[in-house]
Amino acid sequence: MAIGSKELLPAELASMDDERLVVELKRAKEELFNLRFQSATGQLDSHGRLRAVKRDIARLYTVIRERELGISASPAPVEKAADKKKSKKADEAEKAPEAQASEDQKAEDN
Repeated sequence: MAIGSKELLPAELASMDDERLVVELKRAKEELFNLRFQSATGQLDSHGRLRAVKRDIARLYTVIRERELGISASPAPVEKAADKKKSKKADEAEKAPEAQASEDQKAEDN
C-alpha cells in the first residue's frame, strides 16, 4: 500500500470531480506548509507525514493533468435524489402554466 492519506486513494481520486480535486490540492498544500513550519520550529512529531503529504500532492497534480490532456475522463456528474425531486416539481410547475395557456388559447379560438 502506498504511503499517504487514506482518504486520497487513487480509486477515489478518479471518482472525484475537478472542483473537488482542486479543493483537496489546496488543503494538502496548506497541510504541507504547516508541517514544514512545525519541522522548522522543532515541533514535528512524525516526519513521515511530510513525505505522505508530498505524495498526495503529486497524485492530485497527476490526476488533474491527466484530465487536462484527455488521458483519463472526468467522472459523469451524478444527479442527487433531492435534485431529482426538485426537477420533477419544477417540471410540473412549468407544465401547469403551459397547460393553462393552451386551455385559454382554445377558449379564445372557440
